[in-house]
Amino acid sequence: MPLLCNYYVTYRCNAYCNFCHFADHSKYKNSVFASIEDFERNVSQVKKLGVKFIDLTGGEPLLNKNIAQMVEFASSLKMQTSITTNALLYPKYAEGLHGKVNLLHFSLDSPDEDEHNKIRGVNCYNAVMESIKIAKGLGEFPDILFTVTNSTYAKLPSMYEIAKRNELVLIINPVFSYFGNQGLNETAINYIGEFIKDKPDVYMNAAYLKLRKDGGNDINKPLCKAVTRVIVISPDNKILLPCYHFAQHAIMIDKPIEKIRVTETYKHFSNMQGKFDFCKGCTVNCYFEPSFAFPTNRYGIESLPSKIKYGYQKLVKQKIVKRKIKN
Repeated sequence: MPLLCNYYVTYRCNAYCNFCHFADHSKYKNSVFASIEDFERNVSQVKKLGVKFIDLTGGEPLLNKNIAQMVEFASSLKMQTSITTNALLYPKYAEGLHGKVNLLHFSLDSPDEDEHNKIRGVNCYNAVMESIKIAKGLGEFPDILFTVTNSTYAKLPSMYEIAKRNELVLIINPVFSYFGNQGLNETAINYIGEFIKDKPDVYMNAAYLKLRKDGGNDINKPLCKAVTRVIVISPDNKILLPCYHFAQHAIMIDKPIEKIRVTETYKHFSNMQGKFDFCKGCTVNCYFEPSFAFPTNRYGIESLPSKIKYGYQKLVKQKIVKRKIKN
C-alpha cells in the first residue's frame, strides 16, 4: 500500500543551489506548473489508495500560484502535508498556508549569511530569518532544514545554535548522489553520527547514516520501496517510475490511478524496485524514508528512535509557540 505521494507542483526554481539540478534554469524554464484541477483529481485518488502523506515539492513549490489552494485541499482530505521552501516567497503565501502545512521546512545551508547566499546563488538568508518570525507569529512551528554536504558538515554546531535560538528543530538532510552529484564521504558521515548524539532538538534519521555506511542499496537484497510505498507525480500529470531521481518511464494519468497501478508496466517496475542497475548504492532520502517506515528490518528499527524523538520535539515546540502567542 502506498504511504507517500511526492507531488512535483513545478520543476522551476528561483534559486541556483550548487547541489541541486534544478539550478539549471534553462532546462526547466518552459516546464509547466501542475494545475489545480489535475492536483485535486489525483490527490483524491491517491488518498483512496491509502496515501497518508503528501509532499508538495519542486523546484520551488511556492512558485506555483495555486500552492495555498493545493495544500488546503490536501488538508481537507485529512492528509499530512509537507513543504520545503527557500523562503523567498513564504512572506507572500504565509497567510494562505497558515494552519494547513503539517511539516513546514525552511532551507538553510549555512549559519553564515554570505556562505548560504553563495550556495543558493541568490540572496535568501534574510528571507529565511524573516519567514521564521512570520511563521512563528502566526503560530506555526517550522523546521530548519540543513542539506549537509562534504563542504558544510562542520557547520552543524553553529546551525544547531540557530535552531535553538529560534526554538526550532534542526533537520539534518544528508545530500545524496544523483544526476552526477557527490554524496557524503566517510568523514562527514562519521561527524554527523557523533554530532546527533544527545541533541534533543535535532532530527536525523539514523537509518540514513547506516545505509550510507553499508554502501547504499544492494540490488541483490534491495531495500528500496519507491514504487510500492511512494507515488511520484510530475507537474505535467504523469506518474514517474520507478522514482523521480532515476525516472525511466512516465505514465500519463489519463485513467484512474488505481487502474494504472495494476498494468503490466507498473507491475514490472514494482517487481524491479531497488533491483535496477542504477539502484546500486542509492541513498536517496525521499524513498528510503517511507521504505524504512515499518520496523520490518534493521533499518526500520534504526529509524524508530529518531522519529519518536522528532514527533515529541514537534509537540514541545508547538506548545511553546502557542504559549508565547497567548501571552
